[in-house]
Amino acid sequence: MSSQKIVVLGTGGTIAGKAATQEDNIGYTAAQVGLEQLLHAVPGLQAAACGGLVAEQIAQLDSKDMEFSVWRLLAERCARALADPLVRGLVITHGTDTLEETAWFLQSVLDAHKPVVLTCAMRPATALTPDGPQNLLDAVAVAMTAGARGVVVVAAGAVHGAQRFQKVHPYRVDAFSSGDAGPLGWVEEGVVRLVQNWPKAQSGKAQCAIEKIVNCTHWPRVEVVMSYAGATGALVDSLVRDGVQGIVVAATGNGTIHQALESALLRAQAAGVKVVRSTRCPEGQVLPKPGDALPDSRGLSAVKARIALMLQLLP
Repeated sequence: MSSQKIVVLGTGGTIAGKAATQEDNIGYTAAQVGLEQLLHAVPGLQAAACGGLVAEQIAQLDSKDMEFSVWRLLAERCARALADPLVRGLVITHGTDTLEETAWFLQSVLDAHKPVVLTCAMRPATALTPDGPQNLLDAVAVAMTAGARGVVVVAAGAVHGAQRFQKVHPYRVDAFSSGDAGPLGWVEEGVVRLVQNWPKAQSGKAQCAIEKIVNCTHWPRVEVVMSYAGATGALVDSLVRDGVQGIVVAATGNGTIHQALESALLRAQAAGVKVVRSTRCPEGQVLPKPGDALPDSRGLSAVKARIALMLQLLP
């Protein structure tokens, strides 16, 4: 195993951010520090990877501005690395804002029979006590763990599966949760303590998904709308006129939708637009009932249901 390597892919984010002063944890600019510099700043990182770290800068952006083009690059590069017998696992540095979306996208399209570990930071690299270095160490520890597989997120000492992981707080260091499912485990002094199974690899679907992503020229347009008190169907009607292909509704409670909005969604569905119901609730999932007119998201949050629908609509 000592000859194997860990491929680290950089995409920017707060972990690579800079602020004017050390005490400033929120007034920073993301994606300013190169991946090589980040890795060299973490004592013991090379040793944790048995000297086999290989760094590649895929992108350098604030993850609020994540684009499909970067997802395509990531998916292609990850697929190549997973097929390489010399690669033991991958680590991806990423911003926190859309981390849950990228993680679910990669889990959906990769045959991740090896670990693909996303990590991040809530404080910039210039902070007095940055969280990025420890998260990187923990991510490498997960990637080096025997039997590890699937797309996971490592942050604040916890290991989360891609399906349930969410950012749930705007600025605290431990800003993440897997809701009522809980984390897969924890990293304790460089050792992973697993309490749930690793995610299953998408071995039957991955090759087809990657080929579709590589060949697509225009991603399907899928938008998210929300149900709330006083909601109307005006936005949905406008989206249909504008050529939207799919709509995910973040519904109230167990998939309930304001009657005016629901009427518009049913009109959209009748016009050929794919419509999926999720829930605004941060825990649990929509439990479908016989006779439901709109399909549910099968446990996915609204933003992840959007990704699933986009992948379904790829030609």
